[in-house]
Amino acid sequence: MGRGARAGGKLAALRDAHGPKALAGFGSAKGSNEEAYLFQKLVRTGFGTNNVDHCTRLCHASSVAALLEGIGSGAVSNPVMDVLKAEVVLLIGANPVSNHPVAATWIKNAVKNGTKLILADPRRSELARHATYYLQFKPASDVAMLNAMMHVIVEEGLVADSFVDDRTSGYAELRDNVAQFSPEAMAPICGIDAKTLREVARLFATSKASMILWGMGVSQHVHGTDNARCLIALSMMTGQIGRPGTGLHPLRGQNNVQGASDAGLIPMVYPDYQRVDDAGVRAKFEALWGTALDPNPGLTVVEIMTAVHAGQIRGMYIMGENPAMSDPDVGHARAALAKLEMLVVQDLFLTETCYHADVILPASAFPEKTGTFSNTDRAVQLARKALPLPGDTRLDFDIIVAMARELGLDWKYTHPREVFDEMRKAMPSIAGITWDRLERESAVTYPCENVGDPGERVVFTEDFPTASGRAKLVPAQIIPSAEQPDAEYPFVLITGRQLEHWHTGSMTRRSRALDAIEPFPVVSVHSQDLARLGVAPGDPITVESRRGSVSLYARADDGTPRGAVFIPFCYYEAAANLLTNPALDPFGKIPEFKYCAVRVTAGGTPDPTPGYDEVVAAAD
Repeated sequence: MGRGARAGGKLAALRDAHGPKALAGFGSAKGSNEEAYLFQKLVRTGFGTNNVDHCTRLCHASSVAALLEGIGSGAVSNPVMDVLKAEVVLLIGANPVSNHPVAATWIKNAVKNGTKLILADPRRSELARHATYYLQFKPASDVAMLNAMMHVIVEEGLVADSFVDDRTSGYAELRDNVAQFSPEAMAPICGIDAKTLREVARLFATSKASMILWGMGVSQHVHGTDNARCLIALSMMTGQIGRPGTGLHPLRGQNNVQGASDAGLIPMVYPDYQRVDDAGVRAKFEALWGTALDPNPGLTVVEIMTAVHAGQIRGMYIMGENPAMSDPDVGHARAALAKLEMLVVQDLFLTETCYHADVILPASAFPEKTGTFSNTDRAVQLARKALPLPGDTRLDFDIIVAMARELGLDWKYTHPREVFDEMRKAMPSIAGITWDRLERESAVTYPCENVGDPGERVVFTEDFPTASGRAKLVPAQIIPSAEQPDAEYPFVLITGRQLEHWHTGSMTRRSRALDAIEPFPVVSVHSQDLARLGVAPGDPITVESRRGSVSLYARADDGTPRGAVFIPFCYYEAAANLLTNPALDPFGKIPEFKYCAVRVTAGGTPDPTPGYDEVVAAAD
């Protein structure tokens, strides 16, 4: 029996014995749009459940929840390059120098041309020296700071009244809510003085074009949706949307996280963010796919792991995701993976998740396949195969189709073109984009609803894709993080990426050149905190939360605020997510990666072996 037959046969047996909800799937934001579409279709029609998710749940799920609620679309309003057309750019909760270097270059170029940059982040990044204002607010105090800015805009008569009247709803409730958030009252909470808050609010509101970009420092909180609601309201109440150099842009992470989300790798929506619990929408997809569909939203990433522990989910199919490193409280996640009766992992390399797999399906890399990818600017781009498949690997496209057949689906797809044509029927946003056009032009920006449309670079110019055509302004209150520092755990842990190693390091740490630059796990600590701990830079240090403990090497970083530490989550030897809190935002169901309480002590025994290859060999 081949690997595919064993994997698909066992998953089918679990489905038949225990019902559709005994299965779940994690798709990939590194694969193509066609692969993402097929994967979610396989879960929904082959497993019979909506238990399908991917890494957006751990990145921008709260941003998407707020955007869908507020403006009816989870996509960006303007491309990143519009910073070059902006008079003011507000960049909050993001470090694009490390995470989005191309965007960082455009921001630097914009500043050189006269754009004023407002950088807001608890950690001081290299872009701070390019900023007109750097707001080093206290971790998790976004709502206090943003509501204070909106208070100033209302108080000083800087609201774009005609825009608010014509194109928004809920302004009165928002206005009444921000009345209690004066800069003077919020300054002690957010750590930014009232004078600066007033100046920044005036600058943003009065410029001819103000643009907001944000990252996971905004989204990865239990109040992440509220953070994004505030950014949406700030943009709307000042009329800073619908024109070049304005608008809202959540900076995406993985190469195709936008396309994977658009294609439906989300448990509560079909492709193009159409709700699974909407009877009319569901009927459309039942007709397109020729089968009855589950009317209930599925479980999200963290909820799926909890359901495994509860004995509800018994089998999983994971494509290109590494939850054994990327999930919060990763010890809990690893135990769930180990408990599964059948875990199928489809990936390029033997990741940490593969250690728990029953079947491993060797997959294909980006240059080995043909398919479309949608970038953060909503550009659907055609990638063409450039390299042959190595060894025993197969195209992800072919693996998914073969798995579907093992599950009893009569799929006859032979080329991504056929899948893209089906996607056009399911997704109004790309209905006007043909495969032939992509072959001619290589990239087309959506929305492009009719054949021949040029595609829209800037959207929301006249209305919003909500039922009313208006943006909805949603007030936000201050909600504390789920876990606060105390005498036992007095520090705050912030996690994130670093420039040299992407995400969980499953690819970049296999590059000897990159691993030579950053071979050891490090924790960034303010130099005064290091001195108080009696630790010199380079010394071992132990960071412990209520969920786990890691030992790594101390790095002096005065950009990290006092009382906080920063750990990249790419190091298997000292996995930051052994420490993080799985508490969820109630709307986006995203974990609170950016804030938990930890204890920091001198000493410990970091893994002495440099290099990812050696670590993997030791683990094997």
